[in-house]
Amino acid sequence: MNTSAAARPEFQSSELSRNPSAVFAAAESGAVTVTRRDAESFVLMNEREADSRRQLFEFAAQLIAITTDDRGSLTERMADHFPWMFALSAADRDQCAKDLVNAARAAFATEQPHLAVVELQSWRETAEALAAGFRGEPVEWLNRNDTITRP
Repeated sequence: MNTSAAARPEFQSSELSRNPSAVFAAAESGAVTVTRRDAESFVLMNEREADSRRQLFEFAAQLIAITTDDRGSLTERMADHFPWMFALSAADRDQCAKDLVNAARAAFATEQPHLAVVELQSWRETAEALAAGFRGEPVEWLNRNDTITRP
């Protein structure tokens, strides 16, 4: 196995044949490269990582469409593409738009798709909770000091 700070772990295809558990264990932590003699290398990753990358590309396609449109503000254009944003207050829609763009930039800059995916899911789930009537009202806690006897 070869590794460098800038590259993903690298295994020869013969290592995958002789010791697959070591290659699979490394792939649990992130993508690994499997090199082959006289052929193009493969990248092995878990399904969660592949799904995160797919979701990031879908999100990126939507962001490109949003940013190339010149009608209305960024927030208005994002809400047109993500209608769940209308469940948020106007101030929260503005914050959501900024947070989503910043998370996408960070995800691409660091090659960490989960940064954008989690931000998008978090804002969407917040909007869905608000739409369902959860308004973050104060919780009334019972401040009783009842002693419970052992059975």
